[in-house]
Amino acid sequence: MPTYTAPVKDMQFILHDVLNVAQSDIPGYDELDRDTTQAILDEAAKLSENVLAPLNKVGDEQGCKLENGVVTTPDGFKDAYDQMCAGGWIGLDCDPEYGGQGMPYLVQSAVGEMFVSANMAFNMYQGLSHGAISAIQTHGSPDQKAKYLPNMIEGKWSGTMNLTEPHCGTDLGLIRTKAEPQDDGSYKITGSKIWISAGEHDLTDNIIHLVLAKAPGGGEGTKGISLFIVPKFMVNEDGSLGDRNAVSCGGLEHKMGIHGNATCVMNYDGATGYLIGEMHKGMRAMFTMMNEARLGVGLQGYAQGAVAYQNALGFARERLQGREVKGVQNPDGPADPIIVHPDVRRNLLMQKSFVEGARAFTFWGANMIDAGHRKNDADAEAMVSLLTPVIKGFLTDKGFDTTVLAQQTLGGSGFTKEWGLEQFVRDARITMIYEGTNGIQSLDLVGRKLAMNGGKTIMAFFDMVKTYIKENEGNEALKANFLDPLKKASKDLQAAGMYFMQNGMKNPHNALSGSYDFMHLFGHVCLGLMWAKMAQASYAALENGTSDPEFYQTKIETGRFYMARQLPATALHLSRIETGADTVMTLDAANF
Repeated sequence: MPTYTAPVKDMQFILHDVLNVAQSDIPGYDELDRDTTQAILDEAAKLSENVLAPLNKVGDEQGCKLENGVVTTPDGFKDAYDQMCAGGWIGLDCDPEYGGQGMPYLVQSAVGEMFVSANMAFNMYQGLSHGAISAIQTHGSPDQKAKYLPNMIEGKWSGTMNLTEPHCGTDLGLIRTKAEPQDDGSYKITGSKIWISAGEHDLTDNIIHLVLAKAPGGGEGTKGISLFIVPKFMVNEDGSLGDRNAVSCGGLEHKMGIHGNATCVMNYDGATGYLIGEMHKGMRAMFTMMNEARLGVGLQGYAQGAVAYQNALGFARERLQGREVKGVQNPDGPADPIIVHPDVRRNLLMQKSFVEGARAFTFWGANMIDAGHRKNDADAEAMVSLLTPVIKGFLTDKGFDTTVLAQQTLGGSGFTKEWGLEQFVRDARITMIYEGTNGIQSLDLVGRKLAMNGGKTIMAFFDMVKTYIKENEGNEALKANFLDPLKKASKDLQAAGMYFMQNGMKNPHNALSGSYDFMHLFGHVCLGLMWAKMAQASYAALENGTSDPEFYQTKIETGRFYMARQLPATALHLSRIETGADTVMTLDAANF
């Protein structure tokens, strides 16, 4: 059975050595000293390691059950959820006015990684609630906030997002769910939604569904879509629960992974709903949830890779097989541990260097979200908007690859249920699909985000990298091992962007055919930047004297591996992009 140990030390390194959060001018960050973040992370680690992780296999094997319209979650989930509520974890970064703790989103992200690594399917119940809370907080009326947020933040009620229908996924303009206005100002919601995570379960007293539907007068396409609050149980004026609403679970999906989470078909049969936000502006409100969800899914991708790597590493240190070609390493045993073999070490370093770079990238993104929300930094908001499809798409693609590499480390044992690696592979696979497939993420990046603000945001990214390199070129070790490779990779990214500008306008297929490679090229540059900053912090710690030089030297060596063995992939992606659309679009559809 797999194990999990929360990487608290690595998280503290990013928070304090790399991001220097306690010295930041972002409101609330001055409270994030090392002792405070250590205490929060330690408590989250206990819950993750001792409560959530042991239930991961239970949830996978038992799954959820639907009987007479009631969904039952796996054994132990309800008790674990109650413990999460008692600790205040669901409202960690929520508004104190409604019962939240008001911590920065960055802290929520660090804690969220632990919960996902320990038990991804379980964490989705409160993860979806967090998105619904954010949407109501941002777009709800004062009465709606007062009515729903306190119980949702406390965890007594949960929330969902309802977008997809049987006949349409990404193209939401095709939805058929209808909203008919009533004399009392409410709406009757009628239609079916599919793939609704945590749509029905036994963990909370009520479920607050946020549902996209078309109200009269909105016209065709997404312009006619509005967003509605549709509670499972009606809420009385005094806050007590009333009658059951006309919403029900029509079935559970039988999935490849995340068995412990209830993925539901939800039927709305004239259910009572309430408009949230502006009429026919539902997409604007829903994207409050979608953008947060996409960042959260990127985190899921690398977090599954992180726990898979931990277990692959443990296996490699203990599994005895073969002898090291340059000399026996375990003379008292029949063979050496497989970690001595170069190809196993390559495999493990691929995993380790990605996971640690991805963690830094995600924390940096969360840091920019806090800057945007807490000090109205428009540039930070624009930058994280640009990077959202990269965080979601690149980190989930590579996170899945990492779980496969971890499985490969175990050889035949990795293919068996006993060792648990195959569950990490199956659970990670969905991250590349939901909240917008990674192909859609790449199209969003190239088709919309590059041109955002007239191209000023992508140019600001290039300038940021260029300035960082120039300011630190005096550090010879950093320059040779990190800055020079980063400069080369950044030039590949700029060349790809220039190719799109010169060739994409006259033939959009030239840009769209290269969008997936561009997303990965961009992701590698971002992780290269993160590794340069982690190396810089590590060199500084070693120079200033540290009680743990091995930790910082390990960071430098892991970063050197990424820069030398993974970052050069940018040249391959650029080469593919510059071939254009011809080889992609020439073949007639009938000849595939």
